[in-house]
Amino acid sequence: MSKNRFSARVTVAAGFLLLCAAPGLTRAQGSPPRPPQTHKASPAARPKNDAQPTDDFAGLKYTDEKIDQIHQDMKSRMDLVVKDEKLSPDQKEAMLEGYRRLERGQVFKLLTPEQQREVRKKISARRAAEQEKKKKPSLPK
Repeated sequence: MSKNRFSARVTVAAGFLLLCAAPGLTRAQGSPPRPPQTHKASPAARPKNDAQPTDDFAGLKYTDEKIDQIHQDMKSRMDLVVKDEKLSPDQKEAMLEGYRRLERGQVFKLLTPEQQREVRKKISARRAAEQEKKKKPSLPK
């Protein structure tokens, strides 16, 4: 009886492994790879900033080697994305923007609390100015 239980468990485990491995095996033997499908988003779905974001860290004095290391690390990652031929221009731009955001976040964490407050003030002032720009064109003339 225990042999029957053991053989049933082995059969179930082997079936499970076969189910997990089968998709990979069929992909390896299948047709040649198809080019990746790109989905074009409408311009209204994602606004594109043509201008580079302002440097919120300008004017701060810091001499930390960790910040230089962050810049070097992100630059090497960004260079790899630029050279990658598999990515579409939209994908490249999205990756580069993501790396820029990561870099700013990592640098922000290394700043002193006083410097962080100063950067937050610059960001809120810039956002307020952007909101004012958006409000002015919408007024009827």
